[in-house]
Amino acid sequence: MTIPVILASTSPFRRHLLEQAGLRFTAMAPDIDEREIEGRAEHQHVSPEELSHVLAREKALAVSRKAPDGLVIGGDQVLALGERIYHKPKDLTSARGQLLSLRGQTHVLYSALALAKQGEIIWRHVSRAEMTMRMFSKIFLDDYLDRVGESILKSVGGYQIESLGVQLFSDIVGDYFTIVGVPLLPLMEKLRELDIVHA
Repeated sequence: MTIPVILASTSPFRRHLLEQAGLRFTAMAPDIDEREIEGRAEHQHVSPEELSHVLAREKALAVSRKAPDGLVIGGDQVLALGERIYHKPKDLTSARGQLLSLRGQTHVLYSALALAKQGEIIWRHVSRAEMTMRMFSKIFLDDYLDRVGESILKSVGGYQIESLGVQLFSDIVGDYFTIVGVPLLPLMEKLRELDIVHA
């Protein structure tokens, strides 16, 4: 009997990546309060890397409790500049300030995954990418924000590397899939090990 695979996310980016990889799955919203979890983690001085694990785990578990017979994929990203953690900007003014604070700096993007089955985590993984933003001009930034508009509010960094956002960077160390939200290679390797996809 084939185990149904469920993505604990409504993110169109994550859905698209998994569909492109040929994975058959359904998607379900995890219905968790991410800001509350982040606030608790901040109070407990959880590292940015561990926070990415916590968010991925909580998403996977929330859906697994509703669908215990499925294999649930939870994922999340955390962007950090040193110990400062960034969140999705709430508006274009916030996005502008966020991008200016990252300009000329190297930040780290942690992309975590968790697999849950019958309400328990059976696997977790985190990949990281080191991303250096160039010293772009304010004229460039204004033009960038005009061209991309509110679509960047869906991105934790206020950028989308798969489109115009690539122009923000001078150097990237890490793989593309980690940056866009699903460390696909380790996930597919685990799904082959679990006999969810053919080896």
